[in-house]
Amino acid sequence: MPLVLQLAPANLHDVRTLLPLVVGIPAIAGKPGHPKYKPDALVGDKAFDCEDLRCLLRGLGIEPLLPAKGDDEHGLGVLRWFVERTISWIKGLRRMRVRYDRLAVIQDAWSTLAAAVICFQIARYDCLL
Repeated sequence: MPLVLQLAPANLHDVRTLLPLVVGIPAIAGKPGHPKYKPDALVGDKAFDCEDLRCLLRGLGIEPLLPAKGDDEHGLGVLRWFVERTISWIKGLRRMRVRYDRLAVIQDAWSTLAAAVICFQIARYDCLL
């Protein structure tokens, strides 16, 4: 289930987009008590390899699982599949595949609607089981 969706320009480095994405994670209900606001760990690819970012995430109580740029192994394993699957679901909606709108507000609205459609389909599938 996509929790946060963020649009960023192609010329912006990935490290600069991660902190607003982590801060934007909503409270997740689960076990009794206070809802959880932050994940225990964050998995990313080599584009997020930055020591300042690692220190900042540790300060927030999040363990960064980010491979170094020189490593041959991805370090993502099966977890990357969930991200790629969600991106392909979003791209499956024709309006999201080709950008017709130039205004960022309209693109953000279509992206939010696409995430809502995906969440609805996941919830509907879970109800059928």
